[in-house]
Amino acid sequence: MRKLNPKIIFGAAILIVANFAAVVCASINQAAAEDYPVRPITLIVPYPPGGGADAMGRIIAQKLSPALGQQVIIENRPGAGAVIGTRAAAKAAPDGYTLLMVLTGVSLPAHAGYDVNKDFAPVGLIASTPIVVMAHPSLPVKSLADVIALAKKEPGKLTAGTPPPPTINYFAAELFKSMTGAETTVVLYKGTGPLTNDLVGGHVAIGFNTIPPARSNIEAGNLHAIAVAAPARSAALPDVPTTAESGMPGFEAVFYYGLSAPAGTPRPIIERLNRELRLIVMSEEVKRRIVADGGDPIASSPEEYAANIEREEGKWEALIKKLGLKVE
Repeated sequence: MRKLNPKIIFGAAILIVANFAAVVCASINQAAAEDYPVRPITLIVPYPPGGGADAMGRIIAQKLSPALGQQVIIENRPGAGAVIGTRAAAKAAPDGYTLLMVLTGVSLPAHAGYDVNKDFAPVGLIASTPIVVMAHPSLPVKSLADVIALAKKEPGKLTAGTPPPPTINYFAAELFKSMTGAETTVVLYKGTGPLTNDLVGGHVAIGFNTIPPARSNIEAGNLHAIAVAAPARSAALPDVPTTAESGMPGFEAVFYYGLSAPAGTPRPIIERLNRELRLIVMSEEVKRRIVADGGDPIASSPEEYAANIEREEGKWEALIKKLGLKVE
């Protein structure tokens, strides 16, 4: 009788155990997804109340609660450029009961302590909102070409307001300088609110701003929206040309809002959340609310959102390295 090699027997046993463990794990995940959710869900917004991310989070939470049959509770955990709240979400149990509102750029600060490409499971996109180049009406410019010409005429004299890094606003200002060779003096503000106030007051010449804090002043003629730094025109400002239409293709700076969960969250739960999120985002009521808040609705699969994160984060990381920017 032929004797079996002990190594072969041991290897086969290991394989059987591994396969059994995989089946058990899959069964547990499937059972968890079928029962999910059985208690309230926390949606961490790593920004203060009242901002764009907070507004988007509250829209989604309000609609996701009845869709899931459990309350979705907003928890604002601002600080350190979104690092504090995002880090907390990354360390949360991957069970579907902690979600995160993600805004492009949250992994860019040095020593963040997490990687949005590795430490999170993307659920899906919600909306985008572009950076808009805007100015006080008294500034003698009608187009983006006029802004560039004015900046080049007297290098360093033209002031450009923006919130500080790691905001996409700030990176847009640096990208603008890099692409045009137009030297502007970047003025940092604590947020888009103070920036908007100074733009309206004429204390800063141009701003790399977002739509929500400035929309009423744009509509009232207190601010001039020059160009939208996005691939397509904004639904909130349909008459404002894109940067490509203004003769500057490639100059794009867009905030993307999305929903993520800690890495390791069971796939069936991610799929359930994505299914509900897509229905919410594409409902007529929510689309109207997103546009009213200065955004453009986007529905996506988890894979499409993962690709979006990788592309956008990589784009700004490359700019940081190229220009030697410090992002703390």
